Amino acid sequence: MKTVTRWIVPVSLAAAAALAHAHHGWSEYDSSKPLKVSGVIKESGYEHPHGHVRLQAPDKTWLVVLAPPSRMTRRGLPAAELKPGSKAEVAGYAKRSKPDEMRAERITVGGKTIELR
Repeated sequence: MKTVTRWIVPVSLAAAAALAHAHHGWSEYDSSKPLKVSGVIKESGYEHPHGHVRLQAPDKTWLVVLAPPSRMTRRGLPAAELKPGSKAEVAGYAKRSKPDEMRAERITVGGKTIELR
């Protein structure tokens, strides 16, 4: 039993640290350069830790990182409103290392604007 415990605890702690690091990488987004992108939703995901949409803008397709599903639901943005073919406008920040990814601060879809942060 002690051998199992000695193995499980360090592995669990390492996994938790890796997840925390992956989840809290907001400094990778350039908040000094806010941008707005309008386009058509090509794909959406409503999963943890953050939802997402692929937004086809005139110049390129963006991967837009949204808020956690629970927050979006509480603020009036159910998964059904992020359906492919819907027009959307997103305000947020581009990722420094991936020029086609952005973190959304707010999204306007279906005639309403939802604050995500």
